[in-house]
Amino acid sequence: MHHVVVAGIDAGQRFLDLGLAPSGQTFRFANTDEDIARLVARLVESGVARVVLEAVGSYAASLVGALVEAGLAVGIVNPRRIKAFRDAEGRRAKTDRLDAQLIARFALVMADAVRPIPDRQAQSLRALSTRRRQLTEMIAMEKTRLKQAREPGVLASHRAAIAVLADACKAIETEIAARIADCQERSRARDLLISIPGIGERVAAILIAELPELGQRDRKTIASLAGLAPHVTQSGNAPPRAAISGGRPCVRAALYMSALVAVRHDPAQKAAYAALRSQGKPAKVALVAVARRMLVTANAMLKTKSPYKPAIVA
Repeated sequence: MHHVVVAGIDAGQRFLDLGLAPSGQTFRFANTDEDIARLVARLVESGVARVVLEAVGSYAASLVGALVEAGLAVGIVNPRRIKAFRDAEGRRAKTDRLDAQLIARFALVMADAVRPIPDRQAQSLRALSTRRRQLTEMIAMEKTRLKQAREPGVLASHRAAIAVLADACKAIETEIAARIADCQERSRARDLLISIPGIGERVAAILIAELPELGQRDRKTIASLAGLAPHVTQSGNAPPRAAISGGRPCVRAALYMSALVAVRHDPAQKAAYAALRSQGKPAKVALVAVARRMLVTANAMLKTKSPYKPAIVA
């Protein structure tokens, strides 16, 4: 009988712990280019069907690139799913070796863990987008501190820091725009996105960098990835309650701000928002619904490569 062999990898700054299932074997490699090549070679020789890692930052970036280039099916999963799997097994002990075995068992059971991995260019673009968001957050924090400061020297320090951070943010945005312009496919996607009322250059760049699946998934999946899909919770005799959760917060926030603009300047979205409000929906719920409509529209446009067509409002 043929047995499927899968792998789980616990990635750390110094080491990569590899677990195989169903055998339960574990191996340790240094997180270096040389050992990554050895690890990939072992996976290929073992006939591994899929490899699963936790989404835990940049420690596994080089490894993931090597796995994809080797043609291996790779899945990067939310650490909460791995933790829930450990809880379901009733295990308490936790080491790097045990984590690698746990992830391998998860990979053996959860065949849906494997998803398409963005190419290196897409990963690089996302890293730039993350840095831009970090700089924006730091600027906001410095502006808050500036309002609270009174000492002239402290005020000058905050203003200087804001100026430096703003310049750094501008440089990152310029680099993101240049990379999008250099890619014909991403450039076309940007042109389509900014044709949608409420979506400007910055939001379009966020969608391209942070949601590369846009235009490649169905409307329900893309809404879930963006954190704009309502999930129903119901138990016993309590009435069902739907609320958005999960997804990518940066994408959800960008689309929410776009919805704020759209309900003021796009007659179709303004009418949709007014209809929801007239039904007694809170303003925030109505705006989330508009943001989801905009996302679904953008997804359809990129899928069909069709320009935006304004809806006719009676």
